[in-house]
Amino acid sequence: MSILKDIEINVIGLPLVPCSQDPLTGFFRDGSCNTCAEDKGSHTVCAVMTAEFLTYSKYLGNDLSTPRKEFGFPGIKPGDSWCLCAGRFLQAHQESCAPKVNLLATHQKALEVVPIEVLQLYAK
Repeated sequence: MSILKDIEINVIGLPLVPCSQDPLTGFFRDGSCNTCAEDKGSHTVCAVMTAEFLTYSKYLGNDLSTPRKEFGFPGIKPGDSWCLCAGRFLQAHQESCAPKVNLLATHQKALEVVPIEVLQLYAK
């Protein structure tokens, strides 16, 4: 059985653009914040990582900065773009440590969790 991606539209109603090829990101590891019904975390927000957010994420138990060679994961550095879970982005916003967002690369499904007004506050 193949997994069907949702329609690739961003939060402003245009075709979704890639988030990052290096490091390769996304639920499908295709470089875009594409999603589907199987993506329970809604990896839909294309965020530009900051040291503050990476520290926050590690504190919450999701260490994005440490390389994991056994999984082919290079570790994320400040300045890298990465498809974040919409819920984690909203949580970071509520804690005043959310990273910048690339709206053109953020999937419209993020709007089910994060209001557009919040995403626009962090638009890069």
